[in-house]
Amino acid sequence: MAKAEQIKLKTHKDDRGNLTVVEFKDYFDWEAKRVYYLTDVTLPRGGHAVKHEKKLYICQKGTVKARLHDGVQWIDFSLQGPDDAILMNEMCFRDFYDFSPDAVLMAISSVNYVPEDYIYDLNEFIKYVNV
Repeated sequence: MAKAEQIKLKTHKDDRGNLTVVEFKDYFDWEAKRVYYLTDVTLPRGGHAVKHEKKLYICQKGTVKARLHDGVQWIDFSLQGPDDAILMNEMCFRDFYDFSPDAVLMAISSVNYVPEDYIYDLNEFIKYVNV
């Protein structure tokens, strides 16, 4: 299993519109502890890793580009909502950029917010995960 992979969410389409479903059990086995989303983004986001975090990123609307470092290499993603997502199976350093004006990026995290657990330096992150 890759540390981070792009996945397609199940979307049901009919005359009424689209319904995208995320059954957590279909994608991960960890407990979801926090949800947040980004809107009206004008500058790149991310630039950090969070100790012990696993995460599901869902591009609910619009487009966004992402790159995640798994401790060895960068992995590039291009998301176009609402059924594009990134499943981060292990801690990664991440950057998000090129948000379309209408982009909505939602994140479902395995950890609560603890400021001391954030790593903002890529080299420090690489050392941390490769010890």
